Amino acid sequence: MSFPTRTINGRKLNPMGLGCMSLSQGYFPLPSDDDAEKLLHRAIDIGYNHLDSARLYGLGHNEALLSRVLKTRRNEVFITSKCGIEFDEGKRWIDCRPETIRRAVEKSLTTMGVENIDLYYLHRRDFDTPIEESVGTVGDMITEGKIGAIGLSEMSAKTLKMAAAEYPIAAMQSEYSLWTRNPEIAVLEACRETNTAFVAFSPVARGALAGGVSNPAQLDPKDLRSKQPRFSDKNWERNQKLISQFNSVADREGLSPAQLSLAWVLAQGDHIHVIPGTASIPHLEENLATLDKRIEPSVFQEISELINQRTVSGHRYPDAMRKAIDTEDYE
Repeated sequence: MSFPTRTINGRKLNPMGLGCMSLSQGYFPLPSDDDAEKLLHRAIDIGYNHLDSARLYGLGHNEALLSRVLKTRRNEVFITSKCGIEFDEGKRWIDCRPETIRRAVEKSLTTMGVENIDLYYLHRRDFDTPIEESVGTVGDMITEGKIGAIGLSEMSAKTLKMAAAEYPIAAMQSEYSLWTRNPEIAVLEACRETNTAFVAFSPVARGALAGGVSNPAQLDPKDLRSKQPRFSDKNWERNQKLISQFNSVADREGLSPAQLSLAWVLAQGDHIHVIPGTASIPHLEENLATLDKRIEPSVFQEISELINQRTVSGHRYPDAMRKAIDTEDYE
């Protein structure tokens, strides 16, 4: 099967990438390493060629997991990783100082067993370090041949433009789905202006718009959704009603909820990529099949009016996490 392509840093990629975080943390139960490796091989076999990781994911586990696949299939995939969220002895903090970036890149290269990482993101904005200084450091590592391109994650349009004035920014990665519209405030347009690809994580609303959550109260206490406002008792009843209506539209159109969610995100701009995560091979295949679907614009309009920043109940992050996010926000 041939797929449409969209570019990042001049590289033609399947716009349906694979977010690898859920293989190492965040969503429970986690797969075994052997099962995760099988899923990664299956993903590449069927056409995924954009694999997204980070130093943070599993505290190095995710990059080590990818190394098991990359040792034989490096040339088949575009790989990304991220630095900027440091961790030690149970503590996390943001650090994008030049020396920290260099140390993190070397760790990523060693852990993944590669000589070059196609795209390296600054995972969060370090407000104590000028963004130009951080970006300039990664730019130096591009010159050294260790990095292919620079990305930013969860940063604002203003920050993107400041960074792009220092060095070309190949991609901006932020949360974007029907129920998280923040990039529409300014970042999507800023990406167009700076020739930056936009990479949407959590495009199926952390599983809520993929039939993945029926009762948040039954989530594992370690599951990140168990602490997010939209899945709380206070907000879930209202959100579940929206989800039920959305699922009915998907069923009417002969689509899975995940496919309708993903198709809507991809339809918002030809510079947009999606990186849904999954630990299930059937879901992996279902997501990819989205690219073969044809959906009328009227359907996208219908679901856009149903689920948006005005109708969803609760913020996407708890208050403590919101302080570390640079992206524009709705009141």
